[in-house]
Amino acid sequence: MKTFKNTNASIYADAVQVLPGGVSRNTIFHKPHPHYVTGAKGCIVTDIDGVERIDFANNMASLIHGHAYPKIVDAVTKQLRKGTAYTLATEIEVRYAEHLCSRSPGFEKIRFVNSGTEAVMSMIKTARAFTGKPKIARAEGSYNGSYDYVEVSQVSDPDNWGDIAKPNRIPLAYGTPQGVLDDVIIYPFNDLERTIHLLDEDAENIACVLIDPIPHRVGLFEASHEFVEGIYAWTQKNNALLVFDEVITYRTNYGGTQENYKIKPDITALGKMIGGGFPVGAFAGRHDVMKVMDPNESPLLLPHSGTFSANPITMTAGFEAMKDFDKNAVLSLNKLTSKAVAQINEAILEADVPMSISGSGSMFRLHPRKHTPSSYRKAYQWPEEKAVMMKLLDHLFYKGNIIMVNTGTCMFSTVMTQKEVDHLSQSLLNAFISIKPDLDVVWNKYHEKHLKPDLEKN
Repeated sequence: MKTFKNTNASIYADAVQVLPGGVSRNTIFHKPHPHYVTGAKGCIVTDIDGVERIDFANNMASLIHGHAYPKIVDAVTKQLRKGTAYTLATEIEVRYAEHLCSRSPGFEKIRFVNSGTEAVMSMIKTARAFTGKPKIARAEGSYNGSYDYVEVSQVSDPDNWGDIAKPNRIPLAYGTPQGVLDDVIIYPFNDLERTIHLLDEDAENIACVLIDPIPHRVGLFEASHEFVEGIYAWTQKNNALLVFDEVITYRTNYGGTQENYKIKPDITALGKMIGGGFPVGAFAGRHDVMKVMDPNESPLLLPHSGTFSANPITMTAGFEAMKDFDKNAVLSLNKLTSKAVAQINEAILEADVPMSISGSGSMFRLHPRKHTPSSYRKAYQWPEEKAVMMKLLDHLFYKGNIIMVNTGTCMFSTVMTQKEVDHLSQSLLNAFISIKPDLDVVWNKYHEKHLKPDLEKN
């Protein structure tokens, strides 16, 4: 019988023999090797070498109450003894649906799926079925999951992104069919005039306009009221739907980021935290739109099922998580995050480094810029900048014992306190001071190559 090895390095040596690159998801890869967990509790994760780290990533924003939250553990353990999945419905699915629909006025009906990607995919298919039109519009640089149509121009760069007035349609994966590219309109986030012009060019074919109201990969800044309301008005006029991706952003308010706007999206995709730490997705919206999946309808416009959709383990965990993420919890977590941002801004000033912060609610992102960028193209990080940001994250990971999302982003959980905030801000101050020469060099290069020419043009 094989004796398993017990160090991060030795496990990785085995992993590369059976997993591509030694991992099942690239986001957890960390040179020279991933770090393997032996346990986690609250906001502390312990790896197999015995190192404890404070987790500000929370599995890419999916753990709103941190790790091993007692109420979730107890409820799921009780359900495990009753079974994990059936070819029958469960009451918990209904009760959880009632709860989520009560949080957001636009949620008249909801369907559960198994991931954020699946939620966005199903939302788009619903929009197509309802409108009878094939095309979608999405923001340049936005991440909306691993689905061909929402991967278009997810990572476009200066070499291929084209004119801002008509961004190119760039495939993410090699071999993406041309037909996929043809059915996606790429718009510049928060640029209403250019976006409306692009939508008008193909209005008769657009089923929906997809907006992530605080897109992480674009730069983690909010969609303006003018932009959201202008796009909504366009969809109303042109028999299209406005659909929101709130897989990450639903955490910002009790009823999601959509609470901030006068209008309500026609459909919203959810995921991450609503699973209570288990795989989940959901999409919710207008009754007449969601009706395309109703098995009582004839013809049935969108047959929709999923083996593990609304399984009682996820429904139980999610319901417990969201009941405890009530209005007071949301306000408290947002307040703590605001304190963290204020302290980090103080650290930036003290270290005198070219850094800035964007974000909202209980999440924020660091940028190697003196001023917070306001668009995808302005937030785009050049290779030298990515390298110095990786140096910053490595300093935090190995010397500060801090886990952040690899874009330099923090997603707070309710189990965090001022103690963790103080540790984060002090660790960032130490990291800023340590890599200040590198930050200054890349800022000066960026300014000379990109900002100065733009200023001279204007």
